[in-house]
Amino acid sequence: MSDLMARAAAPFLEIVGSIQPHNLAAPTPCSEFDVQALIDHLLHWAPSLEGAARKEAVPPGAIPGPWPEALRTQVARTLTAWRPASAWEGMTTMGGSFELPADLVGGMVIGEFVLHGWDLARATDQHAEWDPDVVSYVYGEVARSADQGRSMGVYGPEASAPENASLLEKALALSGRSPSWST
Repeated sequence: MSDLMARAAAPFLEIVGSIQPHNLAAPTPCSEFDVQALIDHLLHWAPSLEGAARKEAVPPGAIPGPWPEALRTQVARTLTAWRPASAWEGMTTMGGSFELPADLVGGMVIGEFVLHGWDLARATDQHAEWDPDVVSYVYGEVARSADQGRSMGVYGPEASAPENASLLEKALALSGRSPSWST
């Protein structure tokens, strides 16, 4: 699973590395976030998602420093934390006392790289592409957690996807994103 996470993170990091200062105020497919706010969201939850791999309740909180380096460093730390098979076993938490299956949280991390990577790519006029195994996995994880995600406010109402939609477009629609969204 850690290999799949790394393959999800690589395109995400390419997208993030191409964001320019003039992009930060651009809207994203996540209507409550512009690019800067989405980056801040990712940096806010990253310590908790890293800690979840080690079964540590690390509260969410912003990571200090310039965002490009902070985000790259945090992605590397997260990938390292989720590398052992034990990270994916048992129960864990995302910074609080509520426990979730560790493989569900690991799947959320992979989903964050793909879904929010797509959000950032769309918002900054970049192309986003992940290998088919990653996309297939993310679709399965979104399908697995869509109802729970909606009840928690993580996902919006299911959007429509074209009949000939790719699996990525179907995952996006299931998570509440319009696959045809553009700036």
